[in-house]
Amino acid sequence: MFSLPIYLAMHIPDGYLSLPVSLVTGVIAIALIALSLNRVQSEYKERTVPLMGVSAAFIFAAQMVNFPIIGGTSGHLLGGTLAGILLGPWAGSLVMSVVFIVQSVMFQDGGLTALGANITIMGLIGTFGGYYLYQFLRALIGRNTWLGMSIGTAIASWTSVVVAAGLCALMLSLSDTVPLVVGLTAMLSWHFMIGIGEAFITLTVVSFIWNTRPELIYNTSSQNSAQITINQDDE
Repeated sequence: MFSLPIYLAMHIPDGYLSLPVSLVTGVIAIALIALSLNRVQSEYKERTVPLMGVSAAFIFAAQMVNFPIIGGTSGHLLGGTLAGILLGPWAGSLVMSVVFIVQSVMFQDGGLTALGANITIMGLIGTFGGYYLYQFLRALIGRNTWLGMSIGTAIASWTSVVVAAGLCALMLSLSDTVPLVVGLTAMLSWHFMIGIGEAFITLTVVSFIWNTRPELIYNTSSQNSAQITINQDDE
């Protein structure tokens, strides 16, 4: 079965990044984790902790399930935007970091020396970038409407995968692993399709929660959360 070359996969293994790139992304990842821990401890309620555990378990398990794409290869859920939508960017990025650490240490999915890069690419871009794009689109289309939520979720999920793939190609190019044009062409073309699967899975999960337990979707305004519930009751 054909598969992407290992250096064109999103989970970067050991030996494909230069020392400067590994060090810089490692510092970024450590800073992200430290800030996330501080924000979660100071701002999030205790009821968020069980949801973080459930989300981490779901994303970890979902990443093990591959879906076929054109060419005989496959992709899997990254989950950054999903974590951000359910938990907010800080708790979401912390959950993603834990997932990547467990995958790297216990399952050798992604190298230890590239762990900082993987957390930066899929945690920072996937979670923060996806979350804030999702919120922007919701505000633009209709914050407390299903249409705003669904369009925001789908576009943000797809975009987070494609942007993360582009950043991955840039890091590989800076490390002299693969030329930038080659890396961008391969990564963006494949992850354009993988992003469609990401959008479908994320939208399915978020829509189910929206219709059953909308209060579980992260929102900085309790008034907005209450309004969502009212809208659901009206429907």
